[in-house]
Amino acid sequence: MRGGAPRISAPTRATIHTARSAGVHRQLVVPTSHPAPSTSPVTVGGVYRRLLTRNWVLLHLVVAALFVGTFYLGSWQLAKAEDGGGPVNWSYALQWPLYGFMGLWFYVRMCRDELARDPDADEPGNAVVLYQRPRIDTTGDPELAAYNAYLAELNAKALGQRTGNGG
Repeated sequence: MRGGAPRISAPTRATIHTARSAGVHRQLVVPTSHPAPSTSPVTVGGVYRRLLTRNWVLLHLVVAALFVGTFYLGSWQLAKAEDGGGPVNWSYALQWPLYGFMGLWFYVRMCRDELARDPDADEPGNAVVLYQRPRIDTTGDPELAAYNAYLAELNAKALGQRTGNGG
């Protein structure tokens, strides 16, 4: 099992995780059941196939065009600098190819991250998170209690807008 949450076998088991921030916030995480992991071996072609989807191929083409475009812009600035342009043209003649290599370096990192990513980790429905209304501390300072009540009202409005109930 690589990274992420452990697989839950059927029937689904509910796990309660309590995150206490000053005793105010609790959440219930209910993982859904997953089928048993495949026993088929992982192939190199299967891994690189993720980078050959329609969206990735389009992104490959855009990055290649932008990489070539930065060298075109660098040669254009070099021609302007050689024709008597100032130091700004000389600096842009150097900067445009650097921009191209920097963009290519970031793109290669993005592709490596995609290949290292577990495709099953991003499946929708891995966990349902149910939020509980925060408790309001009314003991002690009345000014703090009024501020906590104000925050609870804002929280109720935000939760109402997120669920589409209005607010």
